[in-house]
Amino acid sequence: MFDDDLLTYLESYLTEERKQRFLDVLQQRTRHITIAIEDVYQLHNTSAILRSCDAFGVQDLHVIENRFGKRLDKNIAMGAEQWVDVYRYKNVADCISKLREDGYQIIATTPHNDSTLLPDFSPLEKSAIFFGTERKGLSNEVMEQADGFLKIPMVGFSESLNVSVSAAIIIQQLAQKVRDSQVEWQLSDIEMLEKRLDWTKKSIKNVDGIIKRYLVK
Repeated sequence: MFDDDLLTYLESYLTEERKQRFLDVLQQRTRHITIAIEDVYQLHNTSAILRSCDAFGVQDLHVIENRFGKRLDKNIAMGAEQWVDVYRYKNVADCISKLREDGYQIIATTPHNDSTLLPDFSPLEKSAIFFGTERKGLSNEVMEQADGFLKIPMVGFSESLNVSVSAAIIIQQLAQKVRDSQVEWQLSDIEMLEKRLDWTKKSIKNVDGIIKRYLVK
């Protein structure tokens, strides 16, 4: 059960501006679309994708670290790891299984195949958008299990973009499409409360000690 009294107590340590900022940001947060990245090698790319999730209001990032281990550069993420929930997986199967369990369709980004162009894709269903490695793209495992394919239309000589650039374009476009749609894209009331508590805890120094004092009152 959610502890409303604890939230109220901890929020007393925040400024009114900070509390309002949390409320404003949460009104724009969504889990209707989510992002998954598979074995992205370049450290700055994983971090940049995390930052794009935060900037454009996507709450969750799923990271498959089959080969390269933890690839998160906090200097580039610039604090975004506090505000976005990052889920880590050792393999593709576990990630896709969890996303399907949560009701997501799997959408693979690729410049090839008969991919749907970004302007033509409407994420009316809950959609997990997968991005792959810089050189080889997504694995065959993801491609075989994908429910659809997505690409950014380009008119130049280049056939692909840097993965973090592609992700930023797609996240921004899809997040805006979702907000402009009639689907229920916002976090639920309980999800908003849980994130308020989470973000409040992360904003207070020595929060564990403060919580201990609250519990013995």
